[in-house]
Amino acid sequence: MTTRERYEALKCKVVKRKKEFDSFIKMLEAESSWLTSPASTRFHLNREGGLLEHSVGVTETLLKLRELLAPQISEESCVIVALLHDIGKIGMPGKPRYFKNTNEWEIKNRNMTYKVNPEEVDMNLAARSLYLIAKYLPLSDSEAQAILYHDGQYIDANKEVAHHETPLTLLITFADTWTAHVYEDGHAVSEDVNYYDKK
Repeated sequence: MTTRERYEALKCKVVKRKKEFDSFIKMLEAESSWLTSPASTRFHLNREGGLLEHSVGVTETLLKLRELLAPQISEESCVIVALLHDIGKIGMPGKPRYFKNTNEWEIKNRNMTYKVNPEEVDMNLAARSLYLIAKYLPLSDSEAQAILYHDGQYIDANKEVAHHETPLTLLITFADTWTAHVYEDGHAVSEDVNYYDKK
């Protein structure tokens, strides 16, 4: 299945808030760079459509984790949080965050295929995501926390919720990290040699 087909299948899992969700998605697809934006300027999936590819991958990973660890959390909640956790990377409707880089040296030597729009109003990306989503979709407290703190303890500012994360926040943090660093970076998952086997 293509990324777009997987995306369409995931959208169908939102049922209780379908009207609000569909309205938000319609706006994103028509008025923003949602379908074409990269996931970053120079790191993971820094190519056209990278953000959608990453978001779909994180959603699929989160749904697998949910099934194993927390089936009581609704699929709808997982899809909304995971699919939209990085939506702040679109910038704002009509004002994209990323532009293709034309500096050949930066592309060749730094892998910087995109640049951040210098006219963008500075805002933490997770906060921008929450701001955009909350305009359209009602969120539970757990969903809001999961979106705002999805980077987990990799972000210094997130230390304020250390050991107070909801299960959904913990799941999205791991799903995001696993997807970016294992699936997208192409790391093989293999059994490590046991330390005691070396003795």
